[in-house]
Amino acid sequence: MEIVTTPSCNASTLTPYIPSGGNPWTLQKVKHTYRRLAFGGSIDEMDAALAQTPDQFIDFLVDTAANLTPTPAPSWGYFSINDFTNFDVQNNENRDAWALQTANDFISEKMRGRLTFFWMNHFVTEYESYGYSPYMFQYYNAIQIHAFGNFKDFVHAIGINNTMLVYLNGFENTNVNPNENYARELFELFTLGEDNNYTQSDIINASRALTGYNHWDEPGAQIYFDAITFDAGEKTIFGQTGAWGYDELIDILFEQRAPEIANHICGKLYQYFVSPAIDDFVQTNIISQLAQTFIDEEWDLIPVLKQLFKSEHFYDEKALGVIIKSPYDVINTYINEASFLYNDEILEGIIYFAGLIGQTIFDPPDVSGWQRDETWINGSTLTGRWQLLEFYNYYLFENGENFTFADFAREVSNDSNDPAYITQTIIEHFTSKELHTASDYTVATDIFKWEVPQNYYDNGTWSLSWDSAPYQVILLLNHLARIPEFQLK
Repeated sequence: MEIVTTPSCNASTLTPYIPSGGNPWTLQKVKHTYRRLAFGGSIDEMDAALAQTPDQFIDFLVDTAANLTPTPAPSWGYFSINDFTNFDVQNNENRDAWALQTANDFISEKMRGRLTFFWMNHFVTEYESYGYSPYMFQYYNAIQIHAFGNFKDFVHAIGINNTMLVYLNGFENTNVNPNENYARELFELFTLGEDNNYTQSDIINASRALTGYNHWDEPGAQIYFDAITFDAGEKTIFGQTGAWGYDELIDILFEQRAPEIANHICGKLYQYFVSPAIDDFVQTNIISQLAQTFIDEEWDLIPVLKQLFKSEHFYDEKALGVIIKSPYDVINTYINEASFLYNDEILEGIIYFAGLIGQTIFDPPDVSGWQRDETWINGSTLTGRWQLLEFYNYYLFENGENFTFADFAREVSNDSNDPAYITQTIIEHFTSKELHTASDYTVATDIFKWEVPQNYYDNGTWSLSWDSAPYQVILLLNHLARIPEFQLK
């Protein structure tokens, strides 16, 4: 976790947000919640949230997500190598099928999809490194099961997950051939944070405690513990000496380094869900208090999530529109907020385009994961974002969904025939903040008006029922994708 010197400017605390005349519960705050905690919400979902209190709404989002059952296992989810009849072909097909299932989950499961994606970028694996579709599923399944559970249990489970044992060389870590890879990442990335109160000696001895998970009955089967390859000698980890094994290592880690773990994880949650900027105020008044809750609740995640998301800090005006959208934020939120069509063919296109602009499901760039925020944007990825939305809009237009666009504009504008008002309502539906200048709205309105003669607008002849209206909406939406404010959530 990085503490930055630039202040976040958000001086609100973790005091629960209670709407008032001066700080009302608004559609803007509902959209903020759905964009951060899910991948957007439909107009109906937003209206339903407005009828609840913020406290009720957060309970609904979190509890609904936490109570979802895991996505059912595919028929090949626990295959060994010998269960395949044509490994190369079937393994690739399975990989693509599960990437598609995952993309469906992200867009449809609301907060469970969002938090699952967060943990996949915390407990990182890279498919290209292990290349085995059943392990791909088993890793995803473990993330779903533990996403809202107990973090200590999560760390324990992920360390002996087949995928992680292969990816970070635990399968190769034996008493005669030690490998420090997982021990190092366990401390540096998964629990404590880089150089945060551990030593090289702690890593060496932790790697010895991690030995023994080196056997399977056949390649691709369940990896299991075997005492023959376990280092049973005494080890000193964080000042504690004994013949520690895996279970004891996790216990010692959480007993001896609780403040470091709690601060690191709460800091990552904060940077992902609230703001990438952590200054002294945020560290002292937000993260440290969340960390204490985490410890007091014995590592259960839900109390921490609810404390943060119900707070005045989360709903402060200065928390809106300060995070750059990821590629999946760009397209998933757009689809959900407009309630536009998506199907497997569309999602396959999204997976492809998202990969081109920096986010391939199951394949972050390295073990540290996507660094997010400003790293999403460069000369090529920015134009790729524009092209992604254009691809999607024109796909709908050319495949019989053209009047969806006019219907959407009619709903958000209350069937207005004022092009300036329609433009403003569409832009504000998809953005967290107003555009920078009034002229930005004027330019967008001119694009929306297209080639329709001005007198048709002046005399009220034109309406969203015109045949040209769907195309006009598309022109505006394609322009919207290029507006800087659209890139923020």
